[in-house]
Amino acid sequence: MKSKTFRSALGVALTAAVSAVVLPASAASAAGNPAADSSVDGATATSFGRIADAVLTRRTAALLDNNQAARRMAPPVVKNVRLSAGQTKTEETALSSLRTRKARLAAMGEAYTAADTRVAVDNIRVKGGRATVVTTETTTLTYKKIRGDEPPTTGFQAHHEVKFAATADGKWQLTGITPTDDGPMAVNEPGTVAVKNAAALPSATPAATTKPSRQTQKPAGSYDYAAMAAYAEKYWSNYNPAYRKFNDAGGDCTNFVSQAMKAGGWADKSGTYDDYRSWWYDSSSQSTSWVGANEWSWFTLDSQRATNLSNVYDLGVGDVLQMDFDRDGSKDHTMVTSYRSSSGVPYLTYHSVNTYRKSVASIIASYPNSLYYAYRT
Repeated sequence: MKSKTFRSALGVALTAAVSAVVLPASAASAAGNPAADSSVDGATATSFGRIADAVLTRRTAALLDNNQAARRMAPPVVKNVRLSAGQTKTEETALSSLRTRKARLAAMGEAYTAADTRVAVDNIRVKGGRATVVTTETTTLTYKKIRGDEPPTTGFQAHHEVKFAATADGKWQLTGITPTDDGPMAVNEPGTVAVKNAAALPSATPAATTKPSRQTQKPAGSYDYAAMAAYAEKYWSNYNPAYRKFNDAGGDCTNFVSQAMKAGGWADKSGTYDDYRSWWYDSSSQSTSWVGANEWSWFTLDSQRATNLSNVYDLGVGDVLQMDFDRDGSKDHTMVTSYRSSSGVPYLTYHSVNTYRKSVASIIASYPNSLYYAYRT
């Protein structure tokens, strides 16, 4: 099926590329359900992609500074496919949550004026009147020039499983959208993180998240910080084939940051793979400190390759930020600063969700209760 491009009422370009083979529904489970008695045809597959586009675009629009029209939009309906009653309520709650996040961002001095959300359908599985559609969302947001020194855009790639159920009249309903990435949620993802009960094993000092009245500048160091940033911004979405990926093994975020540190001059430190005092990568293996967020922190502080910063706004280009989503003492995510505005706002680039130049304000607005660990490299 050819890729099709649509344009919503908000003027955002939408793409639904449906290339997977669509499997027939299970006849044994489809009794009395006409829509489940046959395979999903190309038109229905395209409709799946279009309604996923519409829902995710509507979420993105809730963050825009000129969002009045999006608030009045009715729940999306595509030929033969619509939101279920339960999902309609879920989306209204999601939009309310995102508008709150927009207000929180505005209070921190950040806003977006435009957005481009595109959704590609990667795979469709159909069984027993149920369809699971695997999608990749690519979104770019344009920063509003509030201070005047913001970068032009921020962007991310996010993956979702979109669930559909066949109805008795031969149509389909979208019943749920679940993000499948590790790491911080995308800025248009309204979900929350559950708190875990785990032993607290902090290895670094949490950083303050309020912007200080007096900004600090990163002093010259022994590493090539520009090279770290250039590496991160080159490979944030197009992975370097010289390295293995760890997306399906706990997340690729620390592996990606280790690559950036290596590009900026960090040297291997030999030792056994499970000794946090070692740090290395080769063609067949790597140290746990190369790929593990906690182990990276332990190695970094023990080797004095980095020191803790007292405030996230002190991060400079090449510095690293880690997050403990649920405050359980275990670090969950690692990011590298690839840009810093002249007014002192750090912008982070990272894997899982693959993201380019996301401001620290945006991250804090989405996770106001998390712990943050800032490292001067």
